[in-house]
Amino acid sequence: MPELSPPPSDPQTDRPEQARPEALAPCAVLTLDLDGRVTGWNAGAEQIFGWSEEEMRGKPADIVLAPMDEAAGILRRAPEWGRGADERWYRRKDGARILAAGETLPLAGADGAPVGSVRILRDRTVQRGSDERSARAEQALAVSEERQRLAVEATGIGIFDFIPGTGALNWDGRVRELFGIGPDDPVSYEATFLRGLHPDDRERADAAVLSALDPTGPGVFDIEYRVRGIRDGQERWLAARGQSMVEDGVAVRFVGSVRDVTARKEAELAVRATEERYRLVTRATNDAIWDWDLVRNHVLWNESLHSAYGYDLAQVEPTGEWWIAHVHAEDRARVEGDIRSAIAGTDTEWQHEYRFLRADGSYADVLDRGYMVRGEHGEPLRMIGAMLDLTERKRDERRLSAMNALLEQRVEERTRERDRTWSVSQDLMVVIDAKGTFRAVSPAVTKILGFAPEEMIGGSVFDFIHPDDLPPTRAALEEATERDLPVFENRYRHRAGGHRWMSWVAAPEGDLIYATGRHVTAEKEQAEALRAAEEALRQSQKMEAVGQLTGGIAHDFNNLLTGISGSLELLQSRIGQGRLAEIDRYVDAAQGAARRAAALTHRLLAFSRRQTLDPKPADVNRLVAGMEELIRRTIGPAITLEVAADDALWTARVDTGQLENALLNLCINARDAMPDGGRITIETANVWFDPRGAGERDLEPGPYLSLSVTDTGTGMTPEIAAKAFEPFFTTKPMGQGTGLGLSMIYGFARQSGGQARIYSEVGEGTTLSLYLPRHHGPEEAYGPAPDPSAAPRAERGQTVLVVDDEPTVRMLVTEVLEDLGYTAIEAADGAAGLNLLRTDARIDLLVTDVGLPGGMNGRQMADAARVTRPELKVLFITGYAETAVVGNGHLEPGMEVLTKPFVVEALAARIRDLLAG
Repeated sequence: MPELSPPPSDPQTDRPEQARPEALAPCAVLTLDLDGRVTGWNAGAEQIFGWSEEEMRGKPADIVLAPMDEAAGILRRAPEWGRGADERWYRRKDGARILAAGETLPLAGADGAPVGSVRILRDRTVQRGSDERSARAEQALAVSEERQRLAVEATGIGIFDFIPGTGALNWDGRVRELFGIGPDDPVSYEATFLRGLHPDDRERADAAVLSALDPTGPGVFDIEYRVRGIRDGQERWLAARGQSMVEDGVAVRFVGSVRDVTARKEAELAVRATEERYRLVTRATNDAIWDWDLVRNHVLWNESLHSAYGYDLAQVEPTGEWWIAHVHAEDRARVEGDIRSAIAGTDTEWQHEYRFLRADGSYADVLDRGYMVRGEHGEPLRMIGAMLDLTERKRDERRLSAMNALLEQRVEERTRERDRTWSVSQDLMVVIDAKGTFRAVSPAVTKILGFAPEEMIGGSVFDFIHPDDLPPTRAALEEATERDLPVFENRYRHRAGGHRWMSWVAAPEGDLIYATGRHVTAEKEQAEALRAAEEALRQSQKMEAVGQLTGGIAHDFNNLLTGISGSLELLQSRIGQGRLAEIDRYVDAAQGAARRAAALTHRLLAFSRRQTLDPKPADVNRLVAGMEELIRRTIGPAITLEVAADDALWTARVDTGQLENALLNLCINARDAMPDGGRITIETANVWFDPRGAGERDLEPGPYLSLSVTDTGTGMTPEIAAKAFEPFFTTKPMGQGTGLGLSMIYGFARQSGGQARIYSEVGEGTTLSLYLPRHHGPEEAYGPAPDPSAAPRAERGQTVLVVDDEPTVRMLVTEVLEDLGYTAIEAADGAAGLNLLRTDARIDLLVTDVGLPGGMNGRQMADAARVTRPELKVLFITGYAETAVVGNGHLEPGMEVLTKPFVVEALAARIRDLLAG
C-alpha cells in the first residue's frame, strides 16, 4: 500500500484539533486521483456541498468551484502543486456560493512519485462573508496554480488511477496520447491497456500489474514496455511506475505514472546491436583482435588468438608484456619502439609487420594495425588493434616471385623459339591489318613466291592475288577481322610468273590479323591427277557395268522387243488378211511387252538415281490397301499375306507410282525366298530417330515412317545382305534376274530423302524396311486415274506447243491433242521452240521433252519462255533426265512431269488437268 507523505511538522500549527475553535465545524475530506477525479467523499463533504458520495465518485472535483475559479482548474491540478493551504469560493449543489479554507496533501508512492492527493476543507462563509477582495485574491492564486500545472505538464509524464474492485481505469491526456486514443474514448484494463501493449510485452506487463496488486507484496509497479497506438499504430517504449493502496488486506487502488522513453530505448538497442555486431565480427574474423587498457595494463583477445595462433585464452596472461614477449626477437625492439612512439606522440593509428610466435613454436608473418584512444586531455588510455596473418600471403608472394622469374625465363626462351620459327619455318607467316596491308612477312616468302619480305611489307594482299580469287579473299579477310578463319585457299602471284596455291589459317588479335599459309600447289596438282584417275576408273566401271548389262538386261530387252515386233508384224498381217477378230490379242501382247520394258527402264533409272520422281503427299496405308489384292494374286495361294498398319501413320511425300513398284518388287523377292510357301507381313509404323539412331542409318535426325516387308524364307548370310543393294548382284540363276530390283528400291528410297535397310538371319527370314521422311501436311487425293474418255473438249482457239526431237513422240502427242480439239504446233529442238514462244502467237500449254538437242534442254526453254509468258503451263515428258534439271524433284506451280513411256490416256488426262487449272 503506498504511503502518504505527511507534511513536515510545524510546532506553531500542530495543535490538538479540539483546541481549535473551528474544530466543531463540519470538515470535508476529498481524495482525488492524478486526473483530479473524486475517489473519496466523506459525510462532511456531503453536508458542506450537498452532493452525496455516489453522485461525486469518479466525477471531476472542478464542479464544486465557483465560476470565478473554474478556468483555473484548481482542484484538478491540486495534486501536482505539493502540500499547501488556501481559502477560496466554492459552490453547493443548490447553486449557493460558500467560502472554504483547506489544505492539500499529496499522495506519493514508495519511489516518491505523486499518485493522488487529499484535500481537507472547512466552511468559512460565516466568518469571512462574501468579501470580493478575497475572491480576487483567490483568482490570482488560481492563475499561479495553473502556471504550476503547465510546468508539470511540460515534463511529459502521464498519470493513471486504477480501482481493482470496480475495474474503473482513469487516464490523463498524456497517457491517452501515448496509447493512441482520444480524450473522450472510454478506457478499461482489458480492452484498452492490454490491447495497446505490444504482443511480446503483454504477458510480462500484465504479470507486473498483478504482482503490484498482490497485498502480500511490496505493491510497487516499475516496468518498461512497448505500446502500439490503438488508433495511430505508432510503437513507443514507456516507463511505468506505480503504487497500490491496500485496505483490510485487499488492494483498493493502484495509481502511478508513465513517461515516453522511446528515444532512450532506441539508443540502448542501437548500442546493444552495435555491441552484438562487434562481438560477432570479432568471433567471425580470422584476425586476432586485441584491446590493451594502458591504464591497467590489461589486454583482451578475441577467439582468433586460439583458432589462428593456437593459444588457449584461459591461459594467456592478459598483459602487454606477454604480447611483446611473443614477438620475434629480431622484430621486438622495432615493435616496442613503435608502441612507445605511439604513446608519446599524437598519432591515432599505425601499422607494422613482424613475426609472431604461435603456440606450436612456429612463427607467423603478421600485419598489425593499431589505433590509439586518448582521453580528454590527450592522455593515452588504450590501444586497439588486429593482427592479420600474412603467412600464406608471404609464402604465395615468394612462390609468385619464383614463378615470375621462371616465367620471364620461359618467355625469353619462347621468344627466341618464336624468332627461330619465324626465320626457319617452311610455311609463310604474315601479319596484316584489316585493310589487307602487309605489316610483317616471314623469310619463307622468298622460297615460296620469290619475293623478298621487304618487297611485300607495306603492300596490299590484293596486289598478289589471282583475279578469280579476289572476291572470296575479300570475304575471308573481313571474316578474319572478327573471328578465327577456317582453312581458306587462294592463289598468289609468283615473282617469276604464274601463281601458287596457298592454304591459310588466320586469327585476329587487336587490330591485326596473324595468318599462316602453306604452299599446296603440289597437293592441288596431285588432287587433280587423282580426280582424273577416279573419273577414268568410274568410266571403266561403267563400261564393266555395261558389259554385265549386255549379259542380262540385253537378253530381257531382246525378248521384249521380239514380243513387240512380232505382235506388230502379226497385227499387220491379220489386218491385211481381214482377220480383225484376232487383232486385240496381238495389241495386248505388244502393250504388255512395252510395259515390261518400261518397268525395266525405270529400274535402271532408279539404280542410277536419275529417274524423274513426281513426289506428292500420300497416305501409305491407303496405298498398301489398294495394292493388297494385286499382291495376293502375284505371290500365289501357297503364301499367306498379312498387313499390320499403324492407324496413326503420318503422311509421306513420295512418288506413289514408284512406291507401289518398290512394294511389289519386295513382295516378289519375298515370294521367291519361300519356294515351299510361308508368310509375308507388310507393316507400317511411325519412327523417330535421335542423332545416334539416325547416324546408324545414314539419315538426318527426325520423324520418319517405315514400310517393312518381312518373309519367313531362307534368309541371307551377312555377306549376301551386305551386297544385296549393289547393282547387278543377284543370287538367282542366269536369265531369271538382272540384279537391279533391290538396287532400284535403294536408289528410289535415297532419292526420296530416306533409306533402305535389310535385317536377315539364315533360316529365319528377312525384313526389308523403307524409311521415308514425314510430310507435315495433309495428303493429296489418292485414287484411280481419271477416265480419259471423260476429258472435256478444248475451248475455241486453245493452242499447245509440242517440242520433242523424236518425230514419233511428236506425232502421238499431236494426235491426242487434235482428238481433244486443240490446235498443235510442233518444234524439233529447244531453240526452235523458244523462237515460237517469243512470238505473239497464242500458246496455252507447252509439252516438251527434257532432253533436247541444240544446247538448250526443255527446262531451260520453259524458264526462258516464262520470262515473257509467266502464266504458261508446262508438261515435261521424259524418259531419262538429271533430277536437277527439274529442281530436285520439285516443280514450280503450273509445271508437271510425265515419264516415258506413257499410255495415251495418261497423256490426255495430264493435258486436260493442266489446261483446266
